[in-house]
Amino acid sequence: MYVARNKDMDTVAQGQMELESWMGGIRQQVDAILERFFEAKCEEARLLSPKAIELVSEVRDLTMRGGKRLRPIVTAAAYRAASGSSDLGATFEVGAALELLQTYLLIHDDWMDEDRERRGGPAVHYAFQKKHGNEHLGASLGILAGDLASTFGWELLLEGRFPEGRQEEGCSLFVRIQKEVFAGQQLDLMTDGNVERMHDLKTGSYTTRGPAELGGILADADAAGMRALRDWSAPLGVAFQLRDDLLGTFGSALQTGKPGDDLRHGKHNAVVAAFRRLEPSSAHRALLQSVWGRADASDEEIAAAAAVLGQARAEVEARLGFLADEARSALAASPFDERGKQILEEVTRQLTDRGS
Repeated sequence: MYVARNKDMDTVAQGQMELESWMGGIRQQVDAILERFFEAKCEEARLLSPKAIELVSEVRDLTMRGGKRLRPIVTAAAYRAASGSSDLGATFEVGAALELLQTYLLIHDDWMDEDRERRGGPAVHYAFQKKHGNEHLGASLGILAGDLASTFGWELLLEGRFPEGRQEEGCSLFVRIQKEVFAGQQLDLMTDGNVERMHDLKTGSYTTRGPAELGGILADADAAGMRALRDWSAPLGVAFQLRDDLLGTFGSALQTGKPGDDLRHGKHNAVVAAFRRLEPSSAHRALLQSVWGRADASDEEIAAAAAVLGQARAEVEARLGFLADEARSALAASPFDERGKQILEEVTRQLTDRGS
């Protein structure tokens, strides 16, 4: 029995290693497209004005500085499942466009949140502030850089290899993704009480639902295939953000890749929302409030505050598990072949496993 169980574990591990290699190939292809794209954009900017290169350089640096390329992977996985084809070339330009969309959103998000660090380097607006020694000018240039990244995303999307008659559908979806992100960001800034709705709009739209549907469109999927991709990706997007909320509250900066944590930033995430719903004691509320939004809170103070969030943590973890199971159930009921399902299952694990 012991030997058989280890064999099963070895088989699972081997399958995961194969899929990690598969995902690594997508990252390499998307990165290669982005590198060539930025090389061309730098030359274009140089012809406009030598100073114009500065905006392109900051967009390039943030885009190429880390990032797991999750959105191109979701697009490619959805394409593989819906088409049955192992040739993923049709997805790479669209995947790169999604990365530039993310760059745009990160640049503006960092400015709104007054964050100074992103992906182990300076946030774009802060890099400009340091370079020019002017806070307002730095913020203004940061906004322009974000706008430029958005334009770049559209430029690459329009180069996407859509099937005949479906490019307009892909462009309409790209519009819808962005409108949903903006609505979600508004809800986040206004500390809306419906945290899951905010997560679905702000994160799910461009992390799982949108990329999966783009993959389906690129694969020329029929109505049943598109519905299956939506049913799989909708709960997955919220689950992914719940995982991020847990890491942002209880994880280290090394795990999250962000400076500090959600408590220091005063973020009204799913854990904090659950805590408040549970009607905590005044002492526990005071303990949380003592670190809330305090960038200088010590690790010891954060640990003490996190200790009173245990019940809220359990609630969010249970909800994450439920949503991940919902995505897996939708996947099991989908019309995709076994290899397609296997790939989407690994994507599900990557996006919801709190240890990854």
